[in-house]
Amino acid sequence: MGGIGASRVFVLSKEGQPLMPCHPARARELLRKGRAVVARQVPFTIRLRDRTLAESEVDGVQLRIDPGSKGTGLALTDEKKETDECGVTATVRRGLVSIELQHRGDQIHMCMQQRAGYRNRRRSANCRYRQPRSDNRTRPAGWLPPSLRHRVDTTVSLATRLCRYAPVTEIHIERVAFDTHSMITGRPLTGAEYQQGTLAGTEARAYLHAKWNRACAYCDATGVPLNIDHLRPRSRGGSNRVSNLVLACVPCNQAKGSTPVDVFLADRPDRLAKILQQVRTPLHDAAVMNATRWRLTAALETLGRPVHTWSGSRTKWNRTAMGLNKTHTVDALSVGRLNHEDGDAIVRLPELVLVAKATGRGSYARTTPDRFGFPRLRRARVKQHFGYVTGDLVRATVPSGKWTGTWTGRISVRARGQHSLTTPAGRFNVSHWNLRLVQRGDGYGYSTRPELAPQPFRKTG
Repeated sequence: MGGIGASRVFVLSKEGQPLMPCHPARARELLRKGRAVVARQVPFTIRLRDRTLAESEVDGVQLRIDPGSKGTGLALTDEKKETDECGVTATVRRGLVSIELQHRGDQIHMCMQQRAGYRNRRRSANCRYRQPRSDNRTRPAGWLPPSLRHRVDTTVSLATRLCRYAPVTEIHIERVAFDTHSMITGRPLTGAEYQQGTLAGTEARAYLHAKWNRACAYCDATGVPLNIDHLRPRSRGGSNRVSNLVLACVPCNQAKGSTPVDVFLADRPDRLAKILQQVRTPLHDAAVMNATRWRLTAALETLGRPVHTWSGSRTKWNRTAMGLNKTHTVDALSVGRLNHEDGDAIVRLPELVLVAKATGRGSYARTTPDRFGFPRLRRARVKQHFGYVTGDLVRATVPSGKWTGTWTGRISVRARGQHSLTTPAGRFNVSHWNLRLVQRGDGYGYSTRPELAPQPFRKTG
């Protein structure tokens, strides 16, 4: 059976309605007998040719989501009541499909910064391409930066797709809030200290002098002029937060320049560990979750399924009680209510996790700029060449040469018709005459990995 599969195969009825997922062996049997056809390669989906939704028994599945800043875990589960030998009835939860969605918010943020740098350079060189606009422009209600809106949109997009391929009856999502104010200090804050902050009544420079004992953080020099240095440079996305600032003497400050601290102190790991231990934990990921949690829940409610929200502590309690390791997909499987005192348990995890990495659908730029922002070469006005677009999944039949044989992979199109095909064995050029389209690119790159968590100890028949 071709394609990248998961622990279960999605099944559609004759009219294209979702049915209960089946085992891969059952899917192979249906395809071999001609009772089903392949509807989609990734995630692998078949469509029955002899059964409608009215003729099928559909119990329904639950979609469980564990949102994250870098990645999001999604799991399709079913729950059933089982009675043991003692007559005790408990709920058992089985994992059917696990998907790890990898976001590209950092890439979007970097591209936005690069575009802003190009524009600032054009303005400073008096090469303005439009009239300046005011700085007090208002934003619409619910506005999010593109890097944050991407996390919401991709999660909802994948959830919508799963609702088309599986009979999802309800959605469970973990919704947590991070107290970034207390996380800065590493301890609970109360009273006026919580309201006014830990730096109330002092200046940032005086705070840094007291924190670093009026010495250079890189060489411990004292009695010399000290500058304020950014551990993560501003040119690389660093902020002016106190946790990102240290004191540095003039020679060390000039030697470091715009180099990240981990690169600057690569040959002095002890010094790097000491500095990182003294600074506070970055709160970027926590701020991302606080900014998107309500928007994500509101967007999922538009899918027409009941949405239930749960705390992160309940997810951790379920995962710990089952003796499972922490991954995004395992956390997604553990979202929701489980009464362990009554015997409820998670009895099965999918063996393979489908990893969906957001890659985008290309760029709108008509030119490729150099590092100064000047056009270096002109891009094609069209994205499709000889019927193919970059990112399409194709099957190539190479008649001769080093790469003789049949290969399946994703292509990068070329205007001359010699497209670049990427396969697990390598990358090579192939003519469009030797290609056959398997699946159109959808802005994601797919792979699989084994589930890192051990299987639960309890088994069912």
